[in-house]
Amino acid sequence: MKIVILDGYTLNPGDLSWEGFEELGELTVYDRTLNEKVIERAANAEIVITNKTVLDRDIILQLSMLKYIGLLATGYNVVDIEAARERGIPVANVPAYGTRSVAQMVFAHLLELTLNVGHHSESVKKGKWSCSPDFCYWDKPLIELEGLTMGIIGFGKIGQATGELAYTFGMNVIAYDKFPTKSSPEWVKLVDLETVFKESDVISLHVPLTEDNHHFVNKDKIRLLKPTAFLINTSRGLLINESDLADALNSGRLAGAGLDVLSAEPPPNNNPLLSAKNCLITPHIAWATESARRRLLNCAMKNLKSFLEGNPQNIVN
Repeated sequence: MKIVILDGYTLNPGDLSWEGFEELGELTVYDRTLNEKVIERAANAEIVITNKTVLDRDIILQLSMLKYIGLLATGYNVVDIEAARERGIPVANVPAYGTRSVAQMVFAHLLELTLNVGHHSESVKKGKWSCSPDFCYWDKPLIELEGLTMGIIGFGKIGQATGELAYTFGMNVIAYDKFPTKSSPEWVKLVDLETVFKESDVISLHVPLTEDNHHFVNKDKIRLLKPTAFLINTSRGLLINESDLADALNSGRLAGAGLDVLSAEPPPNNNPLLSAKNCLITPHIAWATESARRRLLNCAMKNLKSFLEGNPQNIVN
């Protein structure tokens, strides 16, 4: 059984082990694979594992040996699952491996936006505290979270974990979900989407990217927000119209944003958010704690093992 991992580096830059996959077949791991190299590298593989390398219809139809596609991710938009279904090829993802890590990143951004820890630390290192006539100083507002309203869009596992943290900080929690469950925690109030935008002091996005919500955070939605509000996105960059968000930040229409994802990754140098005011950007690392990556790797390996044993799991098509 020939197994090819097309882009293993971001999951495992060397601190984890591929041993579990090696026990299941003849394994070849590529750190990265350009689109034009996919067919060449996967031509004789029965098992193809991908993270962000695209497997479109044309590629899937040309890989005659292919029997299984495994994802090193939760999202599966990089695979044409309809083409795979037509060929009888199961596609397995890894759900919920990074729930706590992503929720933690939401608050890493939010705490930096409200307390400016990095900014004040740098000012101390530059000598400002040493020269201060007082025992303390702050040159940006310091904002307490207790009593503020956290609005969560997408109340699945990550949304709920984020809400739990917000509640622990003493925040009021409201949420919108397109497919709400019949029961929800007592600390959250489920509301419509417009109410989330109007009433929140912080909005955190936790929805998958679909045709329906592409750029749904745009100037019209931003106009509903309080000018003191913060927007956090650890989900998908294309949920936000980046030009509209940059305009709102630069004009003071919005207090700040914390983004772990952008519309193109890596971003081009002319992305307007790279120079926008009070905009924190991290390079899509909310998922990448060692604990989360280890869970992802182990689940992807178990997915493949289950398939080979005739009991496939986490199949998305």
